[in-house]
Amino acid sequence: MTVTISGEQTQTDPKTREKWTVRVCSRAGLVVLLAATAVLYVWNLSASGWANAFYSAAVQAGASDWTAMLFGSSDAANAITVDKTPAALWVMDASVRLFGLNPWSVLVPQALEGVAAVALLYAAVRRAAGPGAALLAGAVLALTPVAALIFRFNNPDALLVLLLVAAAYCVQRACEEDASRWWLIGAGVAVGFGFLAKMMQAFLVLPGFVAAYGMAGHPPWGRRVLDLLGAAAAVVVSGGWYLLLVELWPASSRPYIGGSQHNSILELTLAYNGFGRLTGDEPGGLGNLNHDVGWGRLFGAGMGLDIAWLLPAAVVCLAAGLVLTARRPRTDPTRAALILWGGWLIVTAVVFSYANGILHSYYTVALAPALAACVGIGANLLWRNRFALAARTAMATTMLVTVLLAAVLLGRNADWQPWLRWGVAVAGVGAAVLLLVVHRLARPVVGSIAVLALAACLAAPTAYAVATAAAPHSGAIPSVGPARHSGFTGPGGLLDSPEPGPALTAALARDADRYTWAAAVVGSNNAAGYQLAAGAPVMAVGGFNGTDPAPTLAEFQELVAHRRIHYFIRSHMMTGRWGAQSSGSRAAADIAEYVARHYTPTVIDGVTVYDLTPPPTNS
Repeated sequence: MTVTISGEQTQTDPKTREKWTVRVCSRAGLVVLLAATAVLYVWNLSASGWANAFYSAAVQAGASDWTAMLFGSSDAANAITVDKTPAALWVMDASVRLFGLNPWSVLVPQALEGVAAVALLYAAVRRAAGPGAALLAGAVLALTPVAALIFRFNNPDALLVLLLVAAAYCVQRACEEDASRWWLIGAGVAVGFGFLAKMMQAFLVLPGFVAAYGMAGHPPWGRRVLDLLGAAAAVVVSGGWYLLLVELWPASSRPYIGGSQHNSILELTLAYNGFGRLTGDEPGGLGNLNHDVGWGRLFGAGMGLDIAWLLPAAVVCLAAGLVLTARRPRTDPTRAALILWGGWLIVTAVVFSYANGILHSYYTVALAPALAACVGIGANLLWRNRFALAARTAMATTMLVTVLLAAVLLGRNADWQPWLRWGVAVAGVGAAVLLLVVHRLARPVVGSIAVLALAACLAAPTAYAVATAAAPHSGAIPSVGPARHSGFTGPGGLLDSPEPGPALTAALARDADRYTWAAAVVGSNNAAGYQLAAGAPVMAVGGFNGTDPAPTLAEFQELVAHRRIHYFIRSHMMTGRWGAQSSGSRAAADIAEYVARHYTPTVIDGVTVYDLTPPPTNS
C-alpha cells in the first residue's frame, strides 16, 4: 500500500496496513450491525398496534395534558397514574406530541433505544477487548429473542436497558488511566434516570459497577472511595428529585399514585416495585404465579426461550476471561470490563431466579447486555489463546452445551422449524470437534471453523428473534417466538385490553366533552382499550390490578353525583381468586357491586354498560 504525501508516494509497513484494514473492517462491521438491528426492530412495527395498551393510553394522556405527562397518568383527567415512575412515558409523550398519536410514534422510540443500546455496548466492549469482541457482543444483544421483543414494544424496559448500558460505558471510561471523575458521575446519573424508568430494578447493576471501579480504577484507594460516594450521590439526586417532587406536591392536585395503597410514591418504590418483588409481600399485588423460584427459573418454561440460549456460554466465557486475565495488572481494562459486566450478569440472574414477587419473563431483557458483553469479551480471549489445550477444551465444551441447550429450547415449540433443531445440533457438534484441533489446521481453515462455530451458536436465538420480530405482540405480558396470542389469561382476569365495537365507541365519544370521564371501568388495561378507541378519558378504577383504593366508594359516589362520570362498564376484574392472594383494597369490587345494584344495565356491542346520569335506584 502507498500513501501520497506532497506528491511523493511512501510505502507503508505491513503493521500500518493491517491496522488500517482492521479499522476499515470494524467500521464497516459496525455500520452493518446497526443497520441490521434497525431493520429487525423497526420493520413492520405497527403490526402490534398499541402493543401494551396500558402504556399507550398513558402516552395518549401525557401527550394531551402536562400534568398527566409529569405524573404518568393513565388518563388525561388525572384519576390515577401507571404503577411505575414515568421516564419511559416521557420519551413516548414527546414523540406523540411531535408526530401525533399512532402506533409508529409510540413504538419507534423503543426501537431507536434498542439500536442505541447496541451501539453503546459495541463502544464499551471495543474499548476493553477490540472490535471483533465488540461486534460479537453487539450481535448477541441485538439477536437475543427478548431484546427483539422489548425493543419493539412499549414497556419501560427498553429505556431501562439503554440507560444501564450507558452507565456501564461510563464506568468503563472511569476505570481508564487519567479518566475524569465525571465519567463516574455520569454513570450515577444514568442509573438514577434508569430508576425513573423502572424503579429499583435499575440498582441491580450497582454491585458490578462498584466492584469494577473499586478493584480496577486507577486512582488511589481513598480517591476511589470518594469517587464512588460522589457517584452514589449522583444516583440519589438524579432519581430522587422526582420522588421528592411527588411527595411534596399536594395530593389534591395530582393523580393518585397507582400501585400504592396509601397514595404514596415512596410506598410504590419500596413495596410494590421494590422489596416486595423479592419477598412476594406486595400490597395490592397478585403474587408470583410462576411458582418456579430457584436456580432453574431462567432455563424453565417461563423464561428459557427469552434469555437462556447463550447463558451457559456467557458464564463460561466470564470465568475463562477472569482466569486468562488473572496475572495482568490490577487496572487492566479487559479484566475491569469482565468484573463490571460479570457482576451485572450474576447479581441480576440470582435476583431474577429467587425473587418471590411478580416477575415476568420479559424482565430478562435486563440480562441481555451483560450476557452479550461476557460472550464477546470471553470468546475473544479464548480464541486468542486457542493454542492452549485448556482454552480449546473450554471452547469445545461451551459449543456443545450451547447447541444442546438450543435443541432443548427449540423442542418446546417442536412444530416450528423442526429442521433447525437438528441442523444446529449437527453443526455444533462438528464445530466442537474441530475446535479441539484448531491449533493444527491451516489459517484459512481456522477462519472457516470460527464462522461455523459462531453460526451454530447464534442460529437458534437468531431464528427465534426474527420470529419474535415478525409476530404482532399485544397485552400486558408479551412473549417471544412465532405468532400466537401474546396476552396472559389468568384466573379471574384478562391482561389484554378490550377493543370496543363501533356502537360502544360512539357512545363513549358522544358528549364526552360534557363529562370529566367518558366512563369508568375496573382495571387499567380495561380502561386503556376504551380510552384509546374513544379518544376521551376513561377512569381506571382500582388501578392496574383493580386493588388500589382509588377512588373509594364514597369518592366515586360523589363524582357521579356531580355528573363527572358518564358510564360504568362491566368488565373482567383482576380480583376474584387472584384477589384472595392480595392485601389490596376492595374499593373497586365495592364500586362494581354498588353500580350493579343501583343502575340499569344496557348491552352495547355485547358489553354491559350502566348510564350513571340518572339518579340511583334503591334496589
